Amino acid sequence: MWGIDSFDQWGVELGKVPAVAIIPELESATDPELGHDSSTNALMRLYRTLKD
Repeated sequence: MWGIDSFDQWGVELGKVPAVAIIPELESATDPELGHDSSTNALMRLYRTLKD
């Protein structure tokens, strides 16, 4: 979409940026305040519901 190849090194490094914030939110014992876009928030809530 933005001309980024997600499989080249630059794309991989760019993907790590949101992962640093998202992983702790997914692993949190309490419901964290989610400040992502609506689809990401919905997927994170679904994951947190299904993992229990």
